[in-house]
Amino acid sequence: MRIDIMTLFPSMIEGFLSESIIKRAIAANLVEINVINFRDFSPLNNKQVDDTPYGGGAGMLLRCEPIFECLDHIKTPDSHVILLSPEGKTYSQKRAIELTKYKHIIIICGHYEGFDERIKTQVDEIISIGDFILTGGEIPACAIVDSVVRLIPGVINSDSLTSESFNNNLLDYPQYTKPSEYRGLKVPDILISGDHKKIAEYRAAEQIKKTQALRPDLMGDKNE
Repeated sequence: MRIDIMTLFPSMIEGFLSESIIKRAIAANLVEINVINFRDFSPLNNKQVDDTPYGGGAGMLLRCEPIFECLDHIKTPDSHVILLSPEGKTYSQKRAIELTKYKHIIIICGHYEGFDERIKTQVDEIISIGDFILTGGEIPACAIVDSVVRLIPGVINSDSLTSESFNNNLLDYPQYTKPSEYRGLKVPDILISGDHKKIAEYRAAEQIKKTQALRPDLMGDKNE
């Protein structure tokens, strides 16, 4: 898989790519990730990428030329272009899984007050990571890249992936490690019993209990 991230602030992305699982996935050639400063594609002498909105209004909008020109330079027949914006569909684990099917993903990070509306003619989907406002799309881009890359075969142990939160619309079950007791807080006896059948049943029940308490919206009709 190849992922291209279009941004005005490459250093915000590059630090993220140089650590942990993402760094190892790149080193193992499981994914290629490129960070592209679309300011380089501005046709203006001063490399300006934003301007005031027609009709008046607060803030500055990203001009369409740098985005169009950058996309012309990096798009391939396999490209799937994502625009990050609060108006997009809220991102989910289900969508992360779906995005792993693409050979080439391009993520456009916004900044300033918003985009020239014509930019949307060049994208395949608009994604939001939640109902809140950030100063730019770099943090959402990193979140999406992390969620997708970790699902690529070979990046993470497959057994770990199958037991994570949001599989089967349930949160992960509570987990514990050593010591078995600390400051009066004990690990449930069932987990140190050695009875794997009962442990599996306990964990399944705890998943439902935890999801009902913290995220009943995930269960839908199951919770009615």
